[in-house]
Amino acid sequence: MRLSRYFLPVLKENPADAQIVSHRLMLRAGMIKQAASGIYSWLPMGFKVLRKIENIVHEEQARAGHIPIQMPILQSADLWRESGRYDDYGQEMLRMQDRHGRDLLFTPTAEEMVTDIFRAHVSSYKDLPLTLYQIQWKFRDEVRPRFGVMRGREFYMKDGYNFDLTKEDAITAYQRHFVSYLRTYERMGLTAIPMRADSGPIGGDDTHEFLVLAETGESEVFYDDLVTVNTLGNQDVDFNDANQLQGIYDEWTSLYARTDETHDEALFNEVPEDRRRVARGIEVGQIFYFGTKYSESMGANVINDQGKQVPVHMGSHGIGVSRLLGAIIEASHDDKGIIWPEGVTPFHCGIVNLKQGDDEADAACDGLYKALTAAGLEPLYDDRKERAGGKFATMDLIGLPWRITVGPRGLKNGVVELTSRRTGESEELSPEAAVARVVEIYANH
Repeated sequence: MRLSRYFLPVLKENPADAQIVSHRLMLRAGMIKQAASGIYSWLPMGFKVLRKIENIVHEEQARAGHIPIQMPILQSADLWRESGRYDDYGQEMLRMQDRHGRDLLFTPTAEEMVTDIFRAHVSSYKDLPLTLYQIQWKFRDEVRPRFGVMRGREFYMKDGYNFDLTKEDAITAYQRHFVSYLRTYERMGLTAIPMRADSGPIGGDDTHEFLVLAETGESEVFYDDLVTVNTLGNQDVDFNDANQLQGIYDEWTSLYARTDETHDEALFNEVPEDRRRVARGIEVGQIFYFGTKYSESMGANVINDQGKQVPVHMGSHGIGVSRLLGAIIEASHDDKGIIWPEGVTPFHCGIVNLKQGDDEADAACDGLYKALTAAGLEPLYDDRKERAGGKFATMDLIGLPWRITVGPRGLKNGVVELTSRRTGESEELSPEAAVARVVEIYANH
């Protein structure tokens, strides 16, 4: 994409109403525009990153064997009355009526809807296990929306639901999601720590939140510092191997990590003092096992292998797709702007022409643009007739991981400059070598 043809409405000044870094930088980088309190339009660059994150979530869900569906945004209140949650959920639920006086709600979560789908189509244990998921817009009428996409009223979320014959099977599904989420966050360049949490209005006894450490986090967290160095890396995970899933789960949960709602001071004090940490975290996902809470109340039963009708065991599993943008920025920025991890960057590499209109510089930039595109990458070429300082400031603000700078002086020596946004380090390379280097970097992501 040529920047002269792109819609990137960057702001030079910090918006007065933006309280945290991610909100400020998303507005300044032209990623979002507020439409109403806690509701945003997603502009081209923000929408592009949103799709990158969504694609990673889809890929890891498919790897774990989960099946995508799409459920409606508006739900019938009758389903929620069946489960008993309609009156219990509180004022965060946006309720309405259609022209016929039927009660509807704008979905904050979809346990009832997916249970209704299941009970209509599945009646035998032979169809289990089954996990269905969607990525869909949700709405919660926050009393005080703030922090941009971190605490908005409208948000984009992956919510998944497993159906299993027994508790043992459902716990395996829980662990499968646990490991799948670890992979998902690592691909986004995040250290997301799984922490024992409170189930809230979803219900159930087993639940973990995945939190990214940040000063602006809404939760106080207590953890053993060893959990921050845990990683799956390139470990080959067989999601059909219950023993392997159990082993990974045990390894991660053997270290103390809890949110303030479940914190146990006595257990925490058993952690060696030099490894005890208290910080704040941003929730980017949560998994639940809640047994037969919904299947019993809504009649989601199957015939087991002994011919008896039994309620299925269930769990739900969410990832805040839109919230992740804010969390990534909170975890990866400096005083100049965003620093995108390679896995979610909107463009793989920026090209800066220091002398737009110079025949040799223009030709070199065009060659780089074509070569990167031919290699399957998406470059952003700043071909505007702007001063070099302004171009660098824009590239730093929007945070592309790599930048190739082209100018007449370097071209006389046959080189361009390749710069890492994260470290600020630069090296001079031939245009061909610069392209090869960027291609190599992304081959490993």
